[in-house]
Parts: sequence; C-alpha cells; structure tokens
Amino acid sequence: MTHFSKWVERFHNRIGSNSSKCNELDDNACQAQNGNYLLFVVSLVLSKIADSLASAKVVLPWLMATTGAPIFLTSLLVPIRESGAMLPQIVLGAHIRRQATRKQYLVYGAVLQAIAVLALLFAAISLSGTVAGIAIVVLTILFSLARAISSIANKDVMGKTIDKSKRGKLSGTAASIAGAITIVFGGALYLRSSEQGGAIILLALAAVCFLLSAFSCALIKEYDGDKSDDKSALEVAKNNLKLLKQDIGFARFVWVRSLMISSGLAAPYLVLMAEQQASSSYVSLASLIVLGGIASLISGRIWGKLADKNSKGLMAFTASLNTIICLLSALFICFEVDSIYPYLALFFVLLVVHEGVRQARKTYLVDMAGGNKRTDYVSVSNSLIGVVLLLIGLLSGALAQFSIFAVMLAFALFSGIAFALSFSLKNVSKKD
Repeated sequence: MTHFSKWVERFHNRIGSNSSKCNELDDNACQAQNGNYLLFVVSLVLSKIADSLASAKVVLPWLMATTGAPIFLTSLLVPIRESGAMLPQIVLGAHIRRQATRKQYLVYGAVLQAIAVLALLFAAISLSGTVAGIAIVVLTILFSLARAISSIANKDVMGKTIDKSKRGKLSGTAASIAGAITIVFGGALYLRSSEQGGAIILLALAAVCFLLSAFSCALIKEYDGDKSDDKSALEVAKNNLKLLKQDIGFARFVWVRSLMISSGLAAPYLVLMAEQQASSSYVSLASLIVLGGIASLISGRIWGKLADKNSKGLMAFTASLNTIICLLSALFICFEVDSIYPYLALFFVLLVVHEGVRQARKTYLVDMAGGNKRTDYVSVSNSLIGVVLLLIGLLSGALAQFSIFAVMLAFALFSGIAFALSFSLKNVSKKD
C-alpha cells in the first residue's frame, strides 16, 4: 500500500467509518470505496460552496437589487432555480440510464453550472434595470438545467460507489466543511464597502468552485453497471410515471417530499420580514451568507449520521420542526413583533432544519433501490417535485402580495400533513 493510499484510508476512517465492509457494493466498487469517498467529499464540498455563493435565495436577489431590476422578476428566482433543476430529470434520467458509467454527467453538470455563473456575472456588470433582470432570470433557468444533470447523476453514482451505511454521513460531512468555508467567505465580504462588487466576487468564486468540483468528479472510479435499452426518453418517462401506481411506498415518499418543500420556500419570506424591521446595515448580504454557513457547519454532519440510522424518522422530525417554525413566523406577524432578532433567529433555525430535510430525503431516496431503478425513482420524484415547486412558489408569491401571514400558515399546514404522512413510509435504512 502506497503512502497516499494509507493517507486516504486514514481520512476515510476518520470522517467516514472505521469499517471497510460493503453491504451492497461489488468487489471492484468496494476496493475503490475509500478513494471515492474522499473524492465525493471534495466534490460535494466544492459544489455546496458554489451553491451558497450563487444562492437564488440570497446572492442572486441581492444582485437583482443592485442592478435595479423589478421586484416581480426577483420573486421568480427561487421557484425557477429549484423547479428548473428538477423538472427535466424525468427525460434526462432516461438518457443517463443508457450509459454503463455515469460520472461524466457529474463533470458536464459542474462545468455547465460554472459557465452559467460566469454569464450571470457578466450580465450583472454590463446590464441594468429590466434588461438585467430578464437576463438574470433566463440565465438562472440555464443554471438550473445544468444543476439537473448533476443532481440525477450524483445520486446514481453515489449509490454505485459508496455503501448504504455511509452515504448520509458523507453528505453531512461535506455540508459541514462547506459551511465552515462559507463562513470565511461571508466574513471576508464584511470588509468590502461595495455590496454589488461583493456579490460579483462571490459569483466568480462560485464558478471556480464548480470547475474544481468537475475535476474531482472526473477522478472518481466508477465501474460499469446496469444500463437500459434504446427506448426514447419520452417513452421511458411515460413508463416511469407508472411507478407511482406500481409502488405505493414510492408514491407516499413523493407526497411527503412535496409537502415538505416549504422548508426551502419559507426562507425568503423570513428575510423579507427581517428587512422590514431594520435598515440594510443589519441585514446585509454578508450576514445572511454567514448564517447559512454556520447552519451547515453545525448541522450537516449530525443530520447525515441521523439520516444513515433512520432517514424516515428524520423526515418526520424535520417536518415537525418546520411546522413549528412556520407557525411561530405567522404568530410574529399576527402580533406585529417589531424586533429584527426573532426573525433572524427563525431564519437561522429554518436553515438548520432545511439541511436536515435535504439529508433525510436524499438518503431515503438513494437507499430505496439500486441500479436503474434508483435512477428512475430519482428522475420521477425530482421532476414531479419540480412541478409542485413551481406551482406553489408562484402561488405563494402571489398570495404574499396580500398576506405573508397566510403564506406562513399554508406552509405550516403542508409541513404538518407531511409529518403525519411520514409515519406511513417504509423504513429503508440499514439495520445494524
């Protein structure tokens, strides 16, 4: 064993697991698991940092504001970013399933995201007003489509190269490391007097991180696996939708996940409520980025471990927490709480809970099935969630013009129903 191989094994044992036992990987994948674990951590850390630095919830809206773009265009960013990354997956999944190896799509997705971010940067520098807003919205759509490629390939490649008992911890570790680094970037942003200049620097750093993530993904050792026949993407997509009728457990998961999307959609409204109570000097771009980094740092690894042990239970737990957060937000609005700090506190807790929601549903979905069936599950669920995100995002945005209180109550109701339905899910986590 070379010195580098020994170092990789020590790294894996320290942040991964002291056990090299593989419960479901073949011999080749098992032997390459330690190195792949390291590469996956690096690639996920870089992509998560890039996602934070080019966030549609914080950075892109801030960029819109500095260019003087209309508010209604800004309200489209989160629904487009989230749904655009999911809607195409039912068609993309059919194409990816034809390939024996799929890590190349991780590389393609990361490179395309880097290009999209650089285009956003150029638009912010060279355009202004409504033209800048339209350009940023269009580029956000392209950004989301590139993310869709990475999303479906990531779950599939991880399922082929990392054993079931380690996937949640891997994602959680990456989230915590990325959170720590994001805090550093956010802190450095405090030193800048120009908020637009700061946002542009963040986008440039995001592009670099995406490119480095692509390089790390290219080094993953993936061996040939199952591949599908030559059916057209639309034909495969139509057949895959039948999974909702054929697999009641999968259908229930899709229902629960659909109702839990409020954990992602509620954040911008909490930021808005905080901004209404204070000047921009209190609620700055840097402070929001730092809060996001701290949330990922303290919660990512913990949520990951819990997801490995019981992803179903974690979904129920985070759904209950999200219900409480949305109800408290509604109460603060109802009683006209005039302090910024309760809203910032809820914003921070929501970020922590949302990280748990993401870890739970990703781990649950990857553990549900293997091979091409996993790809089908991922593509169908993500595409359907994309539709739900777009609809609820647009409807909640319209409702918010009249009453944010009503929006938060609706989000609380959705999460409460998700909490109740989560108990009907099958437990797919590894049994010790």
